[in-house]
Amino acid sequence: MTQENPFGQVLVALVTPFTADGEVDWPGVEKHIDHLIEGGADGIVVTGTTGETSTLTDPEKLRLVEVAKDVASGRAKVITGGGSNETAHAIELYRHSEQAGADGIMIVTPYYNKPTQAGILTHFRMVADATDLPVILYDIPGRTGVPIKYETILRLAKHPNILAVKDAKGDFSEVSRVLNQTDLMYFSGDDANALPHLSIGATGLIGVTANIAPAPYRTIVDAVNRGDLATATAAHQQLEPLVRAVMTHVPGTVAAKYILHGLGRIGSPRVRLPLVGPEEWEAALIEDEIDHVRGVEGVDFRNFRPDRNAAAGGALPKVAGTTR
Repeated sequence: MTQENPFGQVLVALVTPFTADGEVDWPGVEKHIDHLIEGGADGIVVTGTTGETSTLTDPEKLRLVEVAKDVASGRAKVITGGGSNETAHAIELYRHSEQAGADGIMIVTPYYNKPTQAGILTHFRMVADATDLPVILYDIPGRTGVPIKYETILRLAKHPNILAVKDAKGDFSEVSRVLNQTDLMYFSGDDANALPHLSIGATGLIGVTANIAPAPYRTIVDAVNRGDLATATAAHQQLEPLVRAVMTHVPGTVAAKYILHGLGRIGSPRVRLPLVGPEEWEAALIEDEIDHVRGVEGVDFRNFRPDRNAAAGGALPKVAGTTR
């Protein structure tokens, strides 16, 4: 690595706590962020996929940056995610995020449009040109419909503001090739693959399950940093059933909120439509996985009290999210 890491290593893809009627629970946001930083997170990614960016308004997104920055108070970096599949809107949003105090931005591949690689390249370059903040590229073809191809990543690596990739493709051979040929940092975007990514040279992770248990990820990263594979592997194995509970049966946001509410860490498990809470059978599967969780640092499931009724359905907020 030839450059300083401006993002942190244990980054949480923050859920956005809502009230029961679907409005942002601002005191809940503050409490949750503080808990995560105290647990070992050194980066908070607001308004990403897990934060339900597609149903947040732009004012909500910018206030989340401001609130996170205030709560972090220098203890963790604040990265703004999400963006837009409209290049002009993405530029505007990230400029305002920079003014709101963001330490970095994470740009997702334009979704739904299915641009060519030339379009992807142009989108990322124009957004990166519009800010002085360090940039993480978010490569998640399962959600966007198109991958950032290897050759495109190499070309983007030449941009002075583009410093990292959040990888949710799980192509470890490609990660190794890019790490060998560029100075880009890699962040695991798949909770189950955090340790495998780190073991081949990734810098850190941007995790959903870290909303529930940031401390084990801190343990894994610190152990890898000092070359202690045994400690990292033990923490990875302890996390496995919790990762399975969060990432397998329903969208990670839905499961994470369901579990956080059951632990008493957020006031409501509500998500915004079109997301809905787990159905009875899905909730039962999540709870079955939780029964296998043992010894995860910072989490005590003996007091886990899930509320399927509170999680049922989805909220329709008073102010609709807008793309312009």
